[in-house]
Amino acid sequence: MSRFFATGSDSESEESSSADEITPKAPGATFKQSLLLSDDEEDTKRVVRSAKDKRFEELTNLIKTIRNAMKIRDMSKCLEEFEQLCRAFLKSKNIVDKEGVPPFYIRLLADLEDYLNQLWEDKEGKKKMNKNNAKALSTLRQKIRKYNRDFESEIAAYKENPQESADEEEEEKEPEDSGSSSDSEGEVSSKSFLKKKPEAPSEATKFLKSAKGSGDESSSSDEDDDDDDDEDWGSDQSGSSGETSDKEEGKTSSMSMLFLKKAQDTEKPGVRKEERKKKLKQKERIEEEAEEEGGEEAGGGWEKVKGGVPLVKEKPKMFAKGTEINTAVVVKKLNEILQARGKKGTDRAAQIELFHALAAIAAENNLGQGILVKIKFNIIASLYDYNPNLAAFMKPDMWKKCLDCIDELLDILFEHNNIFIGENIAEDSENLAVSDQPFRVRGCILTLVERMDEEFTKIMQNTDPHSQEYVDNLKDEGRVCGIVDRLLTYMENKGSTEEICRVYLRRIMHTYYKFDYKAHRRSLGLQGETKSEQDQEESEGEDSAVIMDRLCKFIYAKDRTDRIRTCAILCHIYHHALHSRWYQARDLMLMSHLQDNIQHADPPVQILYNRTMVQLGICAFRQGMIKDAHNALLDIQSSGRAKELLGQGLLMRNMQERNAEQEKIEKRRQVPFHMHINLELLECVYLVSAMLLEIPYMAAHEFDARRRMISKQFHHQLRVGERQPLLGPPESMREHVVAASKAMKMGDWRTCHSFIINEKMNSKVWDLFPEAQRVREMLVRKIQEESLRTYLFTYSSVYDSISMATLSEMFELEMPTVHSIISKMIINEELMASLDQPTQTVVMHRTEPTSLQNMALQLAEKLGNLVENNERVFDLKQGVYGGYFNRGKFILFSQYFGNLFLTFLNHFFVYFCYHRLILLLDDNELLFVLQIRKVATNRSNPTREVC
Repeated sequence: MSRFFATGSDSESEESSSADEITPKAPGATFKQSLLLSDDEEDTKRVVRSAKDKRFEELTNLIKTIRNAMKIRDMSKCLEEFEQLCRAFLKSKNIVDKEGVPPFYIRLLADLEDYLNQLWEDKEGKKKMNKNNAKALSTLRQKIRKYNRDFESEIAAYKENPQESADEEEEEKEPEDSGSSSDSEGEVSSKSFLKKKPEAPSEATKFLKSAKGSGDESSSSDEDDDDDDDEDWGSDQSGSSGETSDKEEGKTSSMSMLFLKKAQDTEKPGVRKEERKKKLKQKERIEEEAEEEGGEEAGGGWEKVKGGVPLVKEKPKMFAKGTEINTAVVVKKLNEILQARGKKGTDRAAQIELFHALAAIAAENNLGQGILVKIKFNIIASLYDYNPNLAAFMKPDMWKKCLDCIDELLDILFEHNNIFIGENIAEDSENLAVSDQPFRVRGCILTLVERMDEEFTKIMQNTDPHSQEYVDNLKDEGRVCGIVDRLLTYMENKGSTEEICRVYLRRIMHTYYKFDYKAHRRSLGLQGETKSEQDQEESEGEDSAVIMDRLCKFIYAKDRTDRIRTCAILCHIYHHALHSRWYQARDLMLMSHLQDNIQHADPPVQILYNRTMVQLGICAFRQGMIKDAHNALLDIQSSGRAKELLGQGLLMRNMQERNAEQEKIEKRRQVPFHMHINLELLECVYLVSAMLLEIPYMAAHEFDARRRMISKQFHHQLRVGERQPLLGPPESMREHVVAASKAMKMGDWRTCHSFIINEKMNSKVWDLFPEAQRVREMLVRKIQEESLRTYLFTYSSVYDSISMATLSEMFELEMPTVHSIISKMIINEELMASLDQPTQTVVMHRTEPTSLQNMALQLAEKLGNLVENNERVFDLKQGVYGGYFNRGKFILFSQYFGNLFLTFLNHFFVYFCYHRLILLLDDNELLFVLQIRKVATNRSNPTREVC
């Protein structure tokens, strides 16, 4: 018998003899010796497994790794293992087609999707994730949603009854376990891997455990107890004690029988596993509730500690018992608290509480307002430092505390005129104690208010503009403006000129974009009886125009920095344009010369300039200045990036053009939603302005080869409309403008009017103007006038004369208006005609070229270009421009042959005109041909000189 089974013999003599033969060796040598099995023993230990078990074993191993990663929220590991699991499942496709999708696989897909959705909804948890985990979470969520579409029915069945799915899985696996001949030899099925069971140890490992003694047995039993599913394998204390008693009685049973499942535990695993799942879900739900309620209890509640031993944080005692509270002691304690500011591990909320407690102690002991002001400065600074990230915005509770502290600080400063604050006061020269001298405190209230204003902007930038939360946050603007007004009053008395300019600019930035409806009603004489005293006080207050004029003029006169003056000018122009004061806004823009050097300004100022130009263009449109409106809006609209140039959003770009850091910086420059300019209104104003300018110009220069484009974007929209295979009724704003342009091109002003002004366009665009009806009336007038001009350009060659009364009736314009339009066209030489005053008719002179004449003109122009190109090519070939020898001869030679060629073309053209067209031309057309010949003759004069 082999030494390997020496301890398994029943006779004591045989055991003692074998013990004498075995010499003590190192544990490593014993382990190596235990692996040296005979051929017969190797045959008995070989495990034969089917392809199904191998594939399912691989899947269950990956599933186990994924579940472990889910427990520790390692999304990167989850993503990596899930991709491997998908590849392993693809390899098992043949087996899955025969046997069906294994239930444990469906269970994992369902659990993983629910887990990812739960993490995705936890916004606070996502913020705490690192960058790799957050990216992996997003990627894995998209993949699992796409992957689970192929298993929708199985997942739905599992979610309807998870217990039945687990029971079916166990029923499928139990017959395989009972019918397999290799169960007694330690074979591990897929069920064991699904339940996270350890692999059955080999016979050699069993022998080593039994040979080590009871100490090793107890340690192995401890390891089994630590495992998640140790109860399925009977590794409890009774099992281990039974194993020891069997050895003492002679070890009659086989070693493999110790690791077989016991019949009495067949029903326990499923029940225990369900209980464990319920406890786990309950624990996760409690944790989520705790995270949601975290921060509501400032002190005295439970503190959640993540991993490790919880650190006991005791609040430092303010002062020892019996300590005399005076200014020096409070300042010393204040400096002690400030030393922990910014350090890693500092509890910022606790630090703010300590400041509040210190302020209460100072007020209780009547230490004076100086020390209280200094503590308030530090409280507000700590509130700003609560979020160390610049991109993060303040939480609502911190924001309310910040506003309250600033109000309290301003109350103290207004009540006590003997407090002087400033950044130029050194800490050594501070006077905080109560004395005859005024208090001197180092600090700047203006900087705190400016930071508060920036925090308000960040809050509005990071709030969904279509939610009620945005409206609630916007209500705080009244309080912010009130604080700025109080600071403005304080600075006018005690501040320097530079500080006054800074606070004036803050007030201007909260005023320039708001339309003053009350002043507008007063200007129209619509002011009625007010409903309350508050409304009456507001209506009797200063107009925003008066406030803007006073603040901006002070900055123009006193400011020494270009940036504040530039911002004030732009805001003043914007406010003028918003209230339809076109001439004041235009003159201020032209006198400032900002358009010359605005490209050197910083991006926020450039965004303000773009907003001002857009508002100026819209104002010009409302006043009927169509050309000025088009010129003001041209740069913004032609770029195709109006949204980005106005600071109202970012366009999708490649990572090469803009990296993540640049994107964060640009997001911080965005304008809050309540300050946005309607982009659809902007585009409509631009396209309508382009239509009113471009359509008459196209009609006047229909056959001009060198016709220029006034608006490329408008021409692009026309080409898009022409390329459409089916022309239905217009739906979008652009389609309405294109349809109106086509109608105007034919001189049909009524159809054009119906496309531009209708219920859909009114709701989208025109009703957004303050004086919508006046804008619509102006549009109708412009459409009639430009349609008349287009009609005369298009059909003037058809008429010998036309009555102005007929034109007035066709376009529903007054006779003086028709007379004025036609007179301007004649004076500008746009229309070759004359007015017959007695008969009130327009007599056409017929000097406009016909289509044949236009083609002849184009031919002459192209021939002239051909001659010039020929001369240039000939000169280059002979080396006139770069040659060295005989330069003068080559110049005369090229000029001679070039002019000779031009003379030939001239005579050919004249021959063609005289002999082919003479019969078709009347007197005016013949005069036109003679003019063409004169032009050609002038071109041939140099030839005669050279000859």
